[in-house]
Amino acid sequence: MLAKQYGQEVAGEIPILYGGSVKANNAKELFSCADVDGGLVGGAALVAVDFVEIIKGLE
Repeated sequence: MLAKQYGQEVAGEIPILYGGSVKANNAKELFSCADVDGGLVGGAALVAVDFVEIIKGLE
């Protein structure tokens, strides 16, 4: 939609954040999506072990 309205160059510069809930069990899959540049980490950030697993999903 962004590319159609503003062109591919502009669309490529817009970061896309996953707006659902990033959790330890879905972080790797979400962050491996080509157009996903980050995500919303809610309550999982309050549990250190889960948050570490989310961070590992970025690797």
